[in-house]
Amino acid sequence: MLILLKKGDMLAFDTIYKQYSKRLYAFVFRYLKQDNDTEEIVQEVFLKIWESRKKIDLYTSFDSFLFTIAYNSTISLLRKRVNEKKYLDHIKSRQQVNNAENIIDDIHFKEMSRQVEVLLDELTPRQKEVFVLSREDGLTHDEIAEKLGISSNTVKNHLVATLAFLKSKLKGDLMIKLLFISLFF
Repeated sequence: MLILLKKGDMLAFDTIYKQYSKRLYAFVFRYLKQDNDTEEIVQEVFLKIWESRKKIDLYTSFDSFLFTIAYNSTISLLRKRVNEKKYLDHIKSRQQVNNAENIIDDIHFKEMSRQVEVLLDELTPRQKEVFVLSREDGLTHDEIAEKLGISSNTVKNHLVATLAFLKSKLKGDLMIKLLFISLFF
């Protein structure tokens, strides 16, 4: 079936879609817990499969290839959500803390954000660009590498250097919050 798909056979594509779509949906739903987003990711994955069908390696696991694309797309969506105001508002509405703690947390977050912005201006232009593409735009290392015409390892090295720089400059609770944000969002 994969040979026919590589040749652009739509019937083969439909067969593969029917074979994998429900499993892929269940896989993505475990991370997102939302039907609309899950359906969007599944459609995006199959669009990517169709667009890159000529690159499919017949000698490696198609399942692995398919689910890797799904995982990367899901993680990208989760990263992008962090920057969406409605998602942040949703998180805030679910917090079980009183208003005074929220105000203090907001002040701390704004202060940390301000400090990080100031520190980012001290980075090399390339380091800052890589950091912004990763943390604010939610791109993967490979996507950043392709966009900037550098290797994925170089992207990783820039991010490691940037996080080490930020860690050395930020103090106390602000550093813990920054690490939390960079690790989980």
